Amino acid sequence: MIVRVERSPYVDAGNRRDFIPMYMYEGDRVFLRSNSVGLKFGPSRERRVELFLRHRFEGTPFEDIPASLDGIARREPGIDAGIGLQWGGAWGRAYAELLQDVSTASEGSEFRLGYKYSWRRGRLSAWPYAFIAVRSGELNDYYYGVRPQEARPGRPAYEAKSGTGGEAGVMAAYEMGGRWRLLAGASLAWLPGTVADSPIVSQRTIPTLTLGAVYDLSPQTDPWTSDRPLIVRAYYGESSDCDAVPIATLRCTSTHTQDKTDIAGIDFGRPFITRLNDWPVDIAGFVGVIRHKEKGLQDDFWQINVYFKAWYYGFPWSERLRTRIGLGVGLAFSEEIPFTEQRDQALRGRGTSKLLQTLDPTIDFSVGDLTGFARLRDTYVGAGVSHRSGIFGTSQLLRNVDGGSNYIYGYVETSF
Repeated sequence: MIVRVERSPYVDAGNRRDFIPMYMYEGDRVFLRSNSVGLKFGPSRERRVELFLRHRFEGTPFEDIPASLDGIARREPGIDAGIGLQWGGAWGRAYAELLQDVSTASEGSEFRLGYKYSWRRGRLSAWPYAFIAVRSGELNDYYYGVRPQEARPGRPAYEAKSGTGGEAGVMAAYEMGGRWRLLAGASLAWLPGTVADSPIVSQRTIPTLTLGAVYDLSPQTDPWTSDRPLIVRAYYGESSDCDAVPIATLRCTSTHTQDKTDIAGIDFGRPFITRLNDWPVDIAGFVGVIRHKEKGLQDDFWQINVYFKAWYYGFPWSERLRTRIGLGVGLAFSEEIPFTEQRDQALRGRGTSKLLQTLDPTIDFSVGDLTGFARLRDTYVGAGVSHRSGIFGTSQLLRNVDGGSNYIYGYVETSF
C-alpha cells in the first residue's frame, strides 16, 4: 500500500491525495507493478524490451473541484500502451519508452528518454531516476487545454501544443524484520511551457511525495521451479444484493433478488509460500477469467482477475476433514461495467470503473476426506464471494469508486 500526495497543476486545486494498492510480481516474462502490467524479453534485467499497459496519473480532480474548473469537462486518467527498451550495467540503466493512449481519453502520445540507478547499503535500497518527455499536442491539450465551449470571462479558449517536460526523483526501501519493507519516495515533474501557459494551470512544476509499506511474498529458500503444482479452479455464481462481509459471515446469502445475472469463471495459480512462518497458512498467486452473463440486460462480457490468495487450515478437525478458509486480494478489469454495479452506483450518485479491487473470501473442504478417496485429498469443493469495489473512493487508480458488486458462487479446485 502506498499513499501518494501530489501538488495539482490546476489553479486553486491544492494537493491531491491518492491511495494506491501495491500488487507487484516479477516473473521471467510477465510483470505486474500496481499501475502497469506487461511482458519483457531479453537476456537480462539490464538488457531487455518491455511491452506494457500503464495507468496515467493525470486528470482533473474527482471531488472538491475548484472554481477555476467550473464548466470544464472532466479529464479522465488514461491507460497507455507502451514499448520500452533498457540497456545497462554497473553504471546504471538507460531506457527509452514510447507511450500511446489506448483508453480513448487523450488519444495522445509521449516519448521518454531516461536513466535510473540502483544503490544498496545494508537494509536500505534506493533508486534515483530522471527522464525527459516529449509530449504530443493531443496529450497536452486534453489535460490542460480549454475547449471553445468551456471558455468563460477570464478563461479564454486555449489549445496546448506539443512540448517537452520531464521528471526527476528517488524511491527508497528499508527492509524491516521478516518480509516487511517500508517505502518512501520524492519526485519533481515539470510540464512543457505550452502547458504552463494554459489559463487553468497555476504552476509548471509538480512535487510528489509517497510513503507506504509492502509485504514480500517471494520464495526465499525454495525458488520458483517448474515442478510447483498448477492450481485450477472452476466456478459459477449468481448476483447478490448482500455486501461481502455479511455474505462471508452467513448473515445474508440471498441471490437474484433484483436481477438474474450470473458469472462463470476459471482461475489458474501457483503456490508461492507453504506454511508461512510454520503456521497453517499457504499463499498462492492467481490469474483468471470470468464471463459475465447479463441475461439480456446488456451484452455478456469478459473480466480478468489477477490476485494473491492466502488459506488458513489449522482447525482441530483438519486431520479428519481438511477445511480451509481463504481470502484473495487483487485487481479485476472488466470489458464493461456489470449491470448490478451500474444500477446500484447510479442510485447512490457514484461513479463506476472497469478496473477495481477484487476480494475473494472462500471456504472449502477436501473431496478426498469427504469421500474417502486419498487421491482426491488435494481436490476441494467450496463456496465463495466474487467482490468488486473501490477502496472507499480514495484511489485514483480505481477512479475514486466507492461501491461495487457481489456474486455468490460454488467451485471445484484441484492441483496438477
